[in-house]
Amino acid sequence: MPRKNDIRILVVDDEPDVLELVLFHLEKEQFKVTVADNGDRALKLAREQLPSLLILDLMLPGINGLEICRLLRSDPKTRDIPILMLTARAAEEDRVKGLELGAHDYVTKPFSPRELILRVRNLLRLTSETAPTTEVIEAGPFRLDTARHQATVDGHEVNITATEFKLLALLASRPGEVQPRETLLRDVWGYEPTLDTRTVDTTMQRLRSKLGQAADCVQTVRGVGYRLAGSNE
Repeated sequence: MPRKNDIRILVVDDEPDVLELVLFHLEKEQFKVTVADNGDRALKLAREQLPSLLILDLMLPGINGLEICRLLRSDPKTRDIPILMLTARAAEEDRVKGLELGAHDYVTKPFSPRELILRVRNLLRLTSETAPTTEVIEAGPFRLDTARHQATVDGHEVNITATEFKLLALLASRPGEVQPRETLLRDVWGYEPTLDTRTVDTTMQRLRSKLGQAADCVQTVRGVGYRLAGSNE
């Protein structure tokens, strides 16, 4: 991971108390921090500064957090910025929508500053350690260009989020090997697993829905995790 004082984090929230609390703890960790209290300014700063991490509220004046996430993911310049959603909207449908649009993690208010900092560290470590060493991964009908962040199925490009791409790339790089949910949480999301591994199942469901007939290649191993079917299956 880069030195902390080389890392820029953009924090977006319209509650002054939340901004102050998050700013205090991030600066205590010696991160550089920029703040925004509305969606329009947040989008402008994200595009100008290309932060190492974006901590994003959902309910904002102007452009809301989900739309910001969608816009950043649709732009090649900003699509790989890690996004941690920090919001009072704790309903499962909100978490699913955020993950579907490409958020890497989701923390609900009220939150523990200690936990937030831990998740920030893990996301930063993940993005630092997963810089692609192999430009192209091929397995079954899948071809993943990690340099261009492009996925194709039988030669046809599929539109998947950054997290979905990492998940598929990990499975494709280990064909036939069962990957426990806990391993996927650690290697794709970058934080230590807890008893709740629904994040993996939710993202896997969204990924499969985009793969067409090739979705059958991504197999569930009941009670354990997932694997990509080997070439001889």
